[in-house]
Amino acid sequence: MSTATYTLPAASTGGFTRNLRIFATEIRYEVMRALRTRAFSLATIGFPAMFYILFGLLMNRGESLNGVLVAKYLLGGYAVFGSLGAAIFGIGVGVSMDLSAGWLELKRASPMPPLAYVLSKCCMAVCFSVIICCLLTALGVSFGHVHLTVGEFARIVGLAAAGAIPFSCLGLVMAFSVPPSSAGGIANLVYLPMSFLSGLWIPLRFLPHALQVIAPVFPTYHLAQLMYGSLGAQAPGTTAGHWFGLLGFTLVMVGCAWIAFRRREQNA
Repeated sequence: MSTATYTLPAASTGGFTRNLRIFATEIRYEVMRALRTRAFSLATIGFPAMFYILFGLLMNRGESLNGVLVAKYLLGGYAVFGSLGAAIFGIGVGVSMDLSAGWLELKRASPMPPLAYVLSKCCMAVCFSVIICCLLTALGVSFGHVHLTVGEFARIVGLAAAGAIPFSCLGLVMAFSVPPSSAGGIANLVYLPMSFLSGLWIPLRFLPHALQVIAPVFPTYHLAQLMYGSLGAQAPGTTAGHWFGLLGFTLVMVGCAWIAFRRREQNA
């Protein structure tokens, strides 16, 4: 009497490679989708460029601030402004709309890794932050007589990309906390006041003392100070202090996003 022998299939050794391919594909399509959505891409890239041209290249043309050209100084501020906008509207509003359309539930029902969706959104914000920073640099160098070394350019691009991470976490908190119908309005209520109160449009020294005191509460303030320091301008505080401020804000936002997501799941 013969006994049939069955061999169990070996565990797949290409799981990591497969997941990496899924992540890369999801990120690529998310970036392409955002670029092709003209209402989003033109506004997200156009607003920082428009404000920089107006305040940095036209109204303060040739002016200096403590030995640094205003055009060069504001380049750092509006790069932060653009990074915040890409995350707030791309994630805060975008994820909220996906939730209302049921797109997130469809993604979760698929065999796609759970983090692929969130990671693709964050990478999209990082890509837009880099695009905005490069565009502002091109405008400043071409029309504002801004001179940047390769090291300065690399630092501000890296800071713009890194800054998109805490802003993306803030966007996730918004997406899971506010109704989709009011996400756009809430995004503007966060986007514009946070930018102004952090000194991105007007240097903090020209704002009332009360606003200067509360500015360090915002992550945009800490990222802006890192930007200004990289461009050779005077920046209060220490580099480590600003990085700790960004890290602390990121951790708080990650915790708030998780709580908001779990609460949404329980109420669904």
